[in-house]
Amino acid sequence: MTYSISEVAKKLDLTVYTLRYYDKEGLMPFVERTTSGTRLFKDSDIDFLKIIQCLKLTGVSIKDIKDFVEWCSEGDSTLKQRYDMFTERKAIVEGQMEELRRTMEVFEHKCSYYETALEVGTEEIHKIKSIENALTN
Repeated sequence: MTYSISEVAKKLDLTVYTLRYYDKEGLMPFVERTTSGTRLFKDSDIDFLKIIQCLKLTGVSIKDIKDFVEWCSEGDSTLKQRYDMFTERKAIVEGQMEELRRTMEVFEHKCSYYETALEVGTEEIHKIKSIENALTN
């Protein structure tokens, strides 16, 4: 089964323009074309585009994604390069997740703070603290 560029765009929640840009940048050498130039996407192409999309969403540059695509086409001799790329990106994403976790703690604290301030009608810290202490005791 094959898919049109608009069907693939819809499946991946991308624009047709983005897919054409990826093609222009050399990120989709695997996609076949008809004699008239229409792109024909297979399920395996969509799976590969999901990897490209994942890399892009985590901040990998188009140049580095292009390197990855080229390594894939070179075969097993580039397995180590691809492995290194993903382990490095994984460490970066883990760091981003930790930053987001700390950010979420701040948001949770501020939501609790403002919830209490709304309940008592003020955000004067000494009033909130005394009311919080009274509520917990």
